[in-house]
Amino acid sequence: MKILVIDDHVVVRRGVKQILEETFPHVKIGEADTGQKGINAVQQEPWDLAIVDISLPDQSGLELLGKLHCLAPKLPLMVLSLHPEEQYAMRAFRAGAMAYLTKQTASEELAMAVTQVLAGRRYVTASLGERMAGNLSKHPTGPNHHTLSKREFEVLVLLAQGQSVKSIAQTLTLNVKTISTYRARLRDKLQLSTTAELIRYALDHHLVE
Repeated sequence: MKILVIDDHVVVRRGVKQILEETFPHVKIGEADTGQKGINAVQQEPWDLAIVDISLPDQSGLELLGKLHCLAPKLPLMVLSLHPEEQYAMRAFRAGAMAYLTKQTASEELAMAVTQVLAGRRYVTASLGERMAGNLSKHPTGPNHHTLSKREFEVLVLLAQGQSVKSIAQTLTLNVKTISTYRARLRDKLQLSTTAELIRYALDHHLVE
């Protein structure tokens, strides 16, 4: 069995590796510290599972999930992130992930989630399951950013990380005018007036580390 861990923090990769090697004695763990290196690893050889971080130095983990899903549709994907479930879990599932765990997760739950995903089953934590059930209530509520499209959300996060419109255009392989349009939509949907307010909104809602 081969599992690829894509995370830019050495300590996290080594911790995950230790947990998995203790649970699955014959597992081979591959490591990548950027999204592109993760893509290269998947192109070079087959893997049984990829564990992806949301915050990577070269691209969004959500974007990477989509790329990996297109590149290897049968490759099971799961997310291990610092971001709380309420911020990213549903977006990760829509991008192709079969499990979403935070880095505060106990080692036993990480091993359980990996076992479930390898068996072809989606893994949902108890807390996320309760939140999902609550969203089915008659009058669901939630922060405004839950209404954003995948691309709008990516632009918001990149703005909050301090990237310029030109830099975001290069990151997402879009033109500057398109990114400016997304930024205007963000201000409209979030009912904010300036880019500075967009950045403050993202920080206040812990959408960036």
